[in-house]
Amino acid sequence: MDAKEIFTGILVSDFDGTMTKYDFFDLARRDLNSVAARDYWQEYVDGKLTHFEALAGIFGSIRAETEVVEDLVDRMELDPQLKTVTDRFHRQGWEVIVASAGCDWYIRKLLDQAGIQIDVHGNPGTFLPDQGLILAPPSWSPFYSRETGIDKAAIVRDALKRSPLVAFAGDGRPDFEPAMLVPPERRFARGWLAHHLEKINERFHPFDSWSAIAQVLLKENSDV
Repeated sequence: MDAKEIFTGILVSDFDGTMTKYDFFDLARRDLNSVAARDYWQEYVDGKLTHFEALAGIFGSIRAETEVVEDLVDRMELDPQLKTVTDRFHRQGWEVIVASAGCDWYIRKLLDQAGIQIDVHGNPGTFLPDQGLILAPPSWSPFYSRETGIDKAAIVRDALKRSPLVAFAGDGRPDFEPAMLVPPERRFARGWLAHHLEKINERFHPFDSWSAIAQVLLKENSDV
């Protein structure tokens, strides 16, 4: 019996700040959001905007040449071991899915550059120097959410229908609901999510880099 038959599961993972060191929207607010007359993120935190509306406002406020924005994407710092680890997950029969409330424009750029082929559920977008990163709601997606564009909890629920062994990794506010759908031993958190789970006394695995998740989920005695 091969490894896939013995040990099969699905890892649903956030992207910004989870597979990367930094969030695109944080870098954009700090370095490229020069024309914004309002703090879209604070309006989201205050409940005045949806998460999708806040990101669309931040991204649409960017005014920079394509090369400048692509450099910022590189500065998100994708986990350098991501391809090695995703390949290892696949060899052991695990499916890895990206569930992001961010934009698949930069997600696919980074994954393509790293030679990584995994399913991505994110908000579609197009970058134009004079219009910014134009975010579109994925209303056609079975996982569409007005609040975040992509409903990460719905993706986890779908995974749970297909496998009893589902894990989730994330770092932000939209990651709380999906994180609570999986058992603590398969719940991975950092950043805001980790602080919030600690505050409400919910157990989870902390992580500094996404590749460290494999040390918990995959068999220690694996030779693949």
